[in-house]
Amino acid sequence: MSQLVRTVEETDKTPRIISKLTDLPPALNPKLDMREMSGVIAAMAQFPFKLPRHVLGQLRDHGPSSPILRQFLPSAEETRDVPGFGHDPVGDRAANVIPGLLHKYPGRVLIVATGSCAVHCRYCFRRHFPYEESRLNSEAIDRILSYVQQHSDIHEVILSGGDPLVLSVRRLGELLAGIDAIAHVKRLRIHSRVPTVMPELLTTEHLALLTSIRAKVVLVNHVNHPDELDDDSQRLFNQLRLGGVTLLNQSVLLRGVNDDVDTLCRLSERLFEQGVLPYYLHQLDKVAGAAHFNVSEERGCKLMAQLRTRLPGYLVPHYVRETAGEISKLPVRCKDEK
Repeated sequence: MSQLVRTVEETDKTPRIISKLTDLPPALNPKLDMREMSGVIAAMAQFPFKLPRHVLGQLRDHGPSSPILRQFLPSAEETRDVPGFGHDPVGDRAANVIPGLLHKYPGRVLIVATGSCAVHCRYCFRRHFPYEESRLNSEAIDRILSYVQQHSDIHEVILSGGDPLVLSVRRLGELLAGIDAIAHVKRLRIHSRVPTVMPELLTTEHLALLTSIRAKVVLVNHVNHPDELDDDSQRLFNQLRLGGVTLLNQSVLLRGVNDDVDTLCRLSERLFEQGVLPYYLHQLDKVAGAAHFNVSEERGCKLMAQLRTRLPGYLVPHYVRETAGEISKLPVRCKDEK
């Protein structure tokens, strides 16, 4: 453990969830001039700052410039109006067939299980999503389950959000039970950051739910940097794998976070050590407020070519983009590919 992190853990009174920059340990608080601070305040008004204390233990003496912290610290750059970056970059609203249910792709649907997350990623493609219109009360859940029941071609249900693993055992259990009772649903896929950013949320009862249903459970984790993986994530992944859960990972290619081949190699290798298979490397969704994270596809293709020379094929993620209106995610076509 670094001296910086040890000092933070032993001496400060950092809240479990950090929602103000002033609650960050002094060594991690970015030094901003008045103009920058004004922009940061405006960015936080658009999309609040939220960071679990657990993440502080993953830093490696980089202070505010840490590639992990960069994902979560608000920036004045978020307030820039950049052409091509909008509020609904992947066409979620058009696919919202009933409130809380997205049906984009054949054979599967996505339930917006909650608007809450354990952490706020500054590049989140749903940072402008109208969650208040998709609240999952009992009536909404009944409508969603009825839709799935009536469409026998739906074989996979995806729980996303927000982050479905922030739900209470009772709420999550009710939702899983309803889905699992629909015979033609063969797979339940859950997208989450909880195992790496706030693992204490996953109780024994949560794990029992995920490992006891009929449908095959796939947990797609969201990890962008190898230092996000620690002993706590290893413990959770071991328990989930023993319970029959398939573990995958999706990353987003982010400038200043993982846009170098060494970091991406270490990420794939570290994931596999923890029993998680690299699945997707996403080109950044062009959501308003995240343009400063963008890496060109040309640069992404060069990184993928380098990865293929250094890793076995099963550790090389698929480089993809999501395009509104398409019936699947699309591979990013690189010049060196036929």
